[in-house]
Amino acid sequence: MTGNIVSRRYAKALFSVGQKQGEADLAAYGKALTELSQILEDSPEALRLFQNPVFSAEEKKAVLGKLLEKTSAGPVVKNFCSLLADKGRLPVIPEIASDYAGMLDNVQGVVRGKLVTAIKLTVKRQKEIKARLEEQLKSKLELEFGMDKDILGGVVLQVGDKVLDASIRAQLQMMKEQIKRGV
Repeated sequence: MTGNIVSRRYAKALFSVGQKQGEADLAAYGKALTELSQILEDSPEALRLFQNPVFSAEEKKAVLGKLLEKTSAGPVVKNFCSLLADKGRLPVIPEIASDYAGMLDNVQGVVRGKLVTAIKLTVKRQKEIKARLEEQLKSKLELEFGMDKDILGGVVLQVGDKVLDASIRAQLQMMKEQIKRGV
């Protein structure tokens, strides 16, 4: 089985438990998984320890317990992580957290996106853009803003798996291609 199939199965299992418990628990499980994933991302040595077969499941659980103390994880998430340790699946936690977050977004009607501009936008302008996009999408939008001077001007918007590149850099590239083709 590939990593994403494994992570999706575990995420789906925890998600179904959360759905039975209620919306508050569903969100709490996602928050705890995200926190744990962030800790693992910030300390790659812990992730390497989880990947190392030299350490036993009990040793990995001891390290995992220390990491879980830094999160808002409740007993269900702790038991879930313990199961992951027993099954040798601790290295997949970041992917499980990502899959779980996607499922949670889907249920809550949240769409995630990123808007990149050549200049830094004011907070007021960011709110206006976000409100306008939410109105067009007819759903709640979690929008991350970024800046990239290389796009020269315009915007690059990614929402879900769709990308709109309305940057000057992209327009210049298209013109260059047209000139090459003689159009």
